[in-house]
Amino acid sequence: MSKLYLVPTPIGNLEDMTFRAVRILKEVDLILAEDTRTSSHLLRHYEILTRLASHHKFNEHKTVERIADQILAGESIALISDAGTPSISDPGFLLVRTCLEKGVEVECLPGATAFVPALVNSGFPNDRFCFEGFLPQKKGRQKKLTELAQESRTMIFYESPFRLVKALEQCVEFFGADRRVSVSRELSKLFEENFRGTAAEVLSHFQSKTVKGEIVIVVEGKADLKKGEEDEE
Repeated sequence: MSKLYLVPTPIGNLEDMTFRAVRILKEVDLILAEDTRTSSHLLRHYEILTRLASHHKFNEHKTVERIADQILAGESIALISDAGTPSISDPGFLLVRTCLEKGVEVECLPGATAFVPALVNSGFPNDRFCFEGFLPQKKGRQKKLTELAQESRTMIFYESPFRLVKALEQCVEFFGADRRVSVSRELSKLFEENFRGTAAEVLSHFQSKTVKGEIVIVVEGKADLKKGEEDEE
């Protein structure tokens, strides 16, 4: 039966690809990739010869209708991103929504995504958390951080290595120097790092080094607010 498959790909270590994901990518008629050059390395590694096409934030508005119609016409299509689960801070949402509106079946395979190991590695409460993805770079950023300063749940952010220090400076400014923070980078790769401490300690650590790789910042929720909620129960 034709459908849209969302197939997670490894966030670093190629061994994190599932058997099912490899099978689906071999069986579908077309694979849509965020960056075909990046995805080609993965496909070659697993000897996946399926036709590959680009699907990224710069063309997705123009192509989602056509892709949904291709599936309705009988094709099975898989969507992958450069790393992790499609549509989590990556292209995919618009295509999924369009397919569902047109009655196309959508199936998302379980698999790699960066924020789950970063959350678990942090040691912060993970029974309830909020995923904020990438914060606005400029407009609305300070307003959002001001709102989140009162958040009682563990918070998760994605950040560029080039903006990590600035983001940690803002953690100190908006959440307080003593708020506990965990930064994970290069998850599943050879030089994986998980550094934990107060916002001030984590900031000091990363101010003194050059940082590479994708970054996940995990921030503990506001403690006194959590205590007040527990007292009410």
